[in-house]
Amino acid sequence: MAYLKFNKAELVNLEYSLRREMLATNRAGGYINTTITGCNTRKYHGLLVAPIDEFQGDQHVLLSAIDETIIQHRQSFNLGIHRYPGVYEPRGHKYIIDFAYEPIATITYRVGGVIFKKELMLVHNEDQLLIRYTLADAHSPTVVRLKPYLAYRNVHQLTKANMTANTQVANIPGGFKSKLYNGFPTLHLQVNKHAEFVTNPDWYYNIQYMDEVRRGYESTEDLFVPGYFEFSMKKGESVILSAGVKEINPTSLKTSFTKALAIRPPRNSYIHCLKNSAAQFISHRQKDTKVVAGFPFYGVQSRDTLVALPGLTLAANYDPKTCKTVLDSMSKELNSGRFIDVDKIHDGFSYPVDAPLWYSWTIQQYALAVPDANVWTLYGKKMKSVLQAYAQGAVPGVKMHDNGLIWAEENGKPVTWMNAVVQGKPVTPRSGYQVEVNALWYNAVCYALELAQTYKEAKFVKEWTAVREKIAQNFLPVFWSDERKHLADYVGAEGQNIFTRPNQLFACALPYSPLSDEVKQKTLSEIERQLLTPKGLRTLSPKNPLYKGRYEGNQIARFEAQHQGTVYPWLLPFYIEANLRLYGKSFISTAKELAMGFEEDMSLHGLCAIPELYHGDPPHSPHGSISQAWSVAGILRSIQLIEQYEK
Repeated sequence: MAYLKFNKAELVNLEYSLRREMLATNRAGGYINTTITGCNTRKYHGLLVAPIDEFQGDQHVLLSAIDETIIQHRQSFNLGIHRYPGVYEPRGHKYIIDFAYEPIATITYRVGGVIFKKELMLVHNEDQLLIRYTLADAHSPTVVRLKPYLAYRNVHQLTKANMTANTQVANIPGGFKSKLYNGFPTLHLQVNKHAEFVTNPDWYYNIQYMDEVRRGYESTEDLFVPGYFEFSMKKGESVILSAGVKEINPTSLKTSFTKALAIRPPRNSYIHCLKNSAAQFISHRQKDTKVVAGFPFYGVQSRDTLVALPGLTLAANYDPKTCKTVLDSMSKELNSGRFIDVDKIHDGFSYPVDAPLWYSWTIQQYALAVPDANVWTLYGKKMKSVLQAYAQGAVPGVKMHDNGLIWAEENGKPVTWMNAVVQGKPVTPRSGYQVEVNALWYNAVCYALELAQTYKEAKFVKEWTAVREKIAQNFLPVFWSDERKHLADYVGAEGQNIFTRPNQLFACALPYSPLSDEVKQKTLSEIERQLLTPKGLRTLSPKNPLYKGRYEGNQIARFEAQHQGTVYPWLLPFYIEANLRLYGKSFISTAKELAMGFEEDMSLHGLCAIPELYHGDPPHSPHGSISQAWSVAGILRSIQLIEQYEK
């Protein structure tokens, strides 16, 4: 029996089934994302979504959906489902009797005596969708009709019927090709069976995406249908459809599908689901290997990449080669002591002050996994350049003060991972000495010194030993709050901000820490008491008057809540690691309970994945992106830490 399987009663209940989404990627930035009924509820949904190099690599929905229709005795049964304002039409979900996700998404329909199966997957490293249709049972002559819906637009936008679109199609072997707009790739739709393609160009108006309604965005669009395929099928017969940016030989589709299916990793357990999900974030495209931060909203982001990389590669399938390849790519993009990310969600630039410091931590994790790796030779020059840039004030808004600590602010922009912006202003500005930035700074300085001492770089060691001692001497006096019995979140011009937040966790968890075990114990005790949940750590204590326990509503409401109480799973491995360092094996049972508590999430929100965040209030419902790189990586790394301590 499939690990992830849904029955008819669950599938026909749209309140249930439309909140569960399937995701498959091509390991090159492209993806399929829709609900388990096939009804698109987000503007990000589609059967073929691909980055387009001519448009700065932005994701674009090329093929939104395909409606299948079964025809017997001149009666048509449309298996598709779309939402229009106030109504679902057609309502093909009523024919679904089974959805399984092992090894690929498989939907089974029953129409009278007809059993019809649809299996979907993307070809790895190609922008190509394959769907295998199988007529498992039928007692009368059966005709199948396939109607494709084209979008041709950026995932963050919606399209409307217009006179600019090129609605003409051209015949090719097994089907047709279409390109609605210049600059886009040509979409080729082909089947491996003699089929009639009936040209019938038409726009379908006001298709509505209910998740966009809930999120307060524009929610309706018009999709173009160029026509439809029609062919007969016999009982037991399979027909394969290909939709891709390249023309293929239709006679090769059966072999292509079989080969692509054979290399699919299993999804038959919690661990296999996590490992499969981890692989989906790794994107190999145009000789670059990068990490997609989350599906379906996010692209490549430096901080997310560095935090997630050890979990996605070393903890998931022990893949140090891919880990190093991504590190090498990130090294090329680290200049003048910083990464510059284009933050498309907030329509502006963000300068993640902590990302270059995470770079050192990621190298530490790689070195632990590959002890014979000469990381100082590989990355030492870049590591030193970051330290020097921070110390000399070469990074805008960042400077090292005489006390050895890092002060960061950037013209009213958020500089840390708590980067929500509402009406041009950061919700959590945190300008000054941020506790996690300085914990990462101390760790980076100590690690560089460790490597430099090994390679006998006396000048560097002498200069930076003095900096290390300053940080160690001043960290606790600057950040410790006697009132709260934990560390301040940041110290700004107005003094200590003593909000109880999880950022202090990193001072307890990183390999090098300026804190004594006694201080760590007190800090972790408060984190456990006020921030720990079964799904990760809250971003703010419920005792704080600014706490918002639910992440919902329009964009402003969500962004105001994003770091004011919502729960993030990516913080969990650092909580587990800090406690394992302090308490050893006595903490393993608690760590296991936390790490294994996400198994129930394999069938919620995004199937086989861990989402971006959860409500701060119980029952901690999942929200945000359906599959987030550092969330998945965090749980895998938590499991790895537990296994290491058990040994």
